[in-house]
Amino acid sequence: MDATVAAITSWTFVDECPIPEDITALLVPEERAVAAYKTFRDSAVFTTKRLIVRDAQGIRGKKVEIYSLPYSSINMWSSENAGTLDFNAEIEMWTRAGRIKISVGKNVDVRRLDHLIANAVLRSS
Repeated sequence: MDATVAAITSWTFVDECPIPEDITALLVPEERAVAAYKTFRDSAVFTTKRLIVRDAQGIRGKKVEIYSLPYSSINMWSSENAGTLDFNAEIEMWTRAGRIKISVGKNVDVRRLDHLIANAVLRSS
């Protein structure tokens, strides 16, 4: 697994948040943002065509790396809710780039994420 995919696997969606205003500049015609989640350093945005994850880097977070995962590259996914001793739920996606695992914080509804992914992937195929 390359370093890019490895970085994605360590992310946690902490809480749902407003869609960042500057995300509009990244969208293509007929694409719209649907939901956004705060990560430890930045945000992840579900659009009608892809998942965009922004990763602020450096001490002040001025350097931003953007990952874009088109829903068409997702072959399969799973969701697991938190258990009694588990604090985080998980979403795992098998893609053309490899397996991506995202931890889901206790303030995030993992079933809503599952629905967002299902709606996007099944409509794009």
